[in-house]
Amino acid sequence: MARKSTLLENSAEAIYTNTELQAVTQRRLYVSLARTQAEIEEAQRLRYKVFAEEMGAQLSGTGGLDIDGFDQFCDHLIVRDSGTHQVIGTYRILSPEKANAAGGYYSAGEFDLSRLTHLFDRTVEIGRACVHQNYRNGGTITMLWAGLAKYMKINNYEYMIGCGSVSMSDGGHAAASLFHKLKDEYLSPLEYRVFARNPLPIEALRTDMQVACPPLIKGYLRLGAYICGEPAWDPYFNTADMLVMLPLSRMNPRYAAHFLK
Repeated sequence: MARKSTLLENSAEAIYTNTELQAVTQRRLYVSLARTQAEIEEAQRLRYKVFAEEMGAQLSGTGGLDIDGFDQFCDHLIVRDSGTHQVIGTYRILSPEKANAAGGYYSAGEFDLSRLTHLFDRTVEIGRACVHQNYRNGGTITMLWAGLAKYMKINNYEYMIGCGSVSMSDGGHAAASLFHKLKDEYLSPLEYRVFARNPLPIEALRTDMQVACPPLIKGYLRLGAYICGEPAWDPYFNTADMLVMLPLSRMNPRYAAHFLK
């Protein structure tokens, strides 16, 4: 674990625009894998602050921590401000081996993943992505993605899956409109298609609204990701979730040159 963390910390040096690099240098951010239970709890505390306190999600954790049954099987990627020692960004990562131990991927609770099972031995699942509200900029997200890419490369994984979320605060109209807008260009080939267990009722919602794509989903698509099917409704987070899959072979060369060195 320590070896991976060192590689992740060193990976973020040459991946920024000048503006982002200046911001990162001023705040001295760095990315690593959590090494101790205390560091994992720092990530869980940030998740609780963002998902429960900001977004109103119904979480199962206690004591100001977002904890579920998958956490014990995951690696936890963190971005820290070395000036304040605060964890300001996190992803959790579920490897194929740990997914077997956990009884499957988290997203299998939202989607039928049957058409992807032949890829599972090379597939990492990412989730619980969040960034502290004072650090929501391109530099922080870029560091998280650099850490993910290094994790994939070190372990020879080829596919990344995860849920991209859209708020249901308007009843789902924005989510339905966004899927309608994206599906023609970004929907996966049929062999990678997944099926929502609790589908968003798109036929009963507006699909003609002008909506902005959430930054995280937009970033995945720019990297080269697919959307693998229609959205599922997650009542606990009150979001519409789209299963996103990124084969590293499809990664936009512009980003691959930085992330996969």
